[in-house]
Amino acid sequence: MPFKSITVDREKCISAATCVAVAPEVFELDGEGKAVVKNATGNDDATIIEAAKSCPTQAIIVISEDGKQLVP
Repeated sequence: MPFKSITVDREKCISAATCVAVAPEVFELDGEGKAVVKNATGNDDATIIEAAKSCPTQAIIVISEDGKQLVP
């Protein structure tokens, strides 16, 4: 299932980097240590969902093509 959007709420991000560990082709930490999406299609859908769910503060929001919020 393709995603309409994958975003990171910078206010919630605590730089745990679990998303980077799970999906390094999709997420990276920026100069401030906050997670950012570098390539929304860098990993398969299941890995992206797993990475988003691994965030301890639920800072990653994944929206499906049909507009349904999948995570958190």
